[in-house]
Amino acid sequence: MKSTKLDLSIVIINYNSFEFTQKCVQSVLENTTSTISYEIIIVDNASKRDDYVALKKYITDLEYSNVRLYRSRINTGFGGGNMYAIQFANANYYLFLNNDTLLINDPIKICFDFMEKTEDAALCGPQIFNEHQVKEVSFDHFTSLGREIFGKKMLEFVFPRTKPNRRKQYTKPLSVDYVNGSFMFFRAKDFDSVGGFDTNIFLYFEESDICYRLKKKNKKTYFIPSASYLHYQGISIDNTSWNIKTKIELKTSMFYVIRKNYGYLHYQILRLFFIFRYGLVSIIKPKYFKLFHRILIGLPLGKSLKHDQRII
Repeated sequence: MKSTKLDLSIVIINYNSFEFTQKCVQSVLENTTSTISYEIIIVDNASKRDDYVALKKYITDLEYSNVRLYRSRINTGFGGGNMYAIQFANANYYLFLNNDTLLINDPIKICFDFMEKTEDAALCGPQIFNEHQVKEVSFDHFTSLGREIFGKKMLEFVFPRTKPNRRKQYTKPLSVDYVNGSFMFFRAKDFDSVGGFDTNIFLYFEESDICYRLKKKNKKTYFIPSASYLHYQGISIDNTSWNIKTKIELKTSMFYVIRKNYGYLHYQILRLFFIFRYGLVSIIKPKYFKLFHRILIGLPLGKSLKHDQRII
């Protein structure tokens, strides 16, 4: 490991979406101020051979020494891929950036300056715009029993100070529960202090989990509305063929995070609530029976999509 650290290590995961990774990297190179020293670490998460070869050629042709590509022989998911990359990082800050994003107004510099002057901040995230240039919700409330049963709007109504309105327009940095996982700008020492992302989670809720653990250490997460980026939603997931599978995976991660962070009682109450809810839903929409059955047996991690992956 080098003794002199860079300002920032940018981590990007590629999974069968080389074209988006290429555009994302180009966006970083073109829209990041030269006053920040940074490296880009790309992890290919066991993509198909053709996709990986195309990506490797692009990186080689770039001839930028600060852009490096590593390949994992198994798809370890969002958290696992990012944790694999961190082994090669050498910086004071980490930026975990989805490959289906494009920088708009040098959000890296804006986030860097904010973190430099805000001691209690463990991480921050910018305002999201979709591909139609429309503002999207950029932060959320912790995954919890209350959120899942009563809904996010109810939490915002009852606890307006700690659960700010996600759809309101803001002009100043705002302390929130967690920011969207497509752009998470961490102070490296804080990320390291809680062990990084939980690699038991294959997909979904990784950001809620790590921000909750940081909050227990009195470290805050901030939404930075003056910084912005574009995010294409769900590029690495086939939402048509994986529809029910992804719903099951989402619920599997959600129940795991709730049980881990709030305990067995919260987990069981929510499980009973969802058994009743999806039991009725599956009668009307039979395609949901698989999800209902998985909830009925407790949504075990052992049945996560993580265990369907094969070494290439």
